[in-house]
Amino acid sequence: MPQRAFDSVEDYLSSLDPVKAKTLKSIIEFVLAQFPALESRISWNVPTIHLNGKYVLGLAAYKKHLTFSPWSTWVMEDFKERLGKYVVFKNCFQIPVDWEIDRDLVRDLLRARLAELGS
Repeated sequence: MPQRAFDSVEDYLSSLDPVKAKTLKSIIEFVLAQFPALESRISWNVPTIHLNGKYVLGLAAYKKHLTFSPWSTWVMEDFKERLGKYVVFKNCFQIPVDWEIDRDLVRDLLRARLAELGS
């Protein structure tokens, strides 16, 4: 059965169990509060954060974890040591569904991605 298409970030979040929705919403709210020039929307049917049409961050919910993607293999490589306690892939890492946001890590990842974009 195909997954339904989501019209908005709120629509995506409402499809999740409350714990996953709360965690993702907290990350999105933190990011937008720290970086007011960014905007959230649905791309590839998951929540994404953009700056002037460029991808800055992607988030997704799965059965047993969430993923956090700074849309950059270079940023991921630069943060490899700090991400050591997470399951790390080439362009994303897994976070627990009830993750207490590591605000310094999120802020630093976004600053690195924005610098890479020249913003």
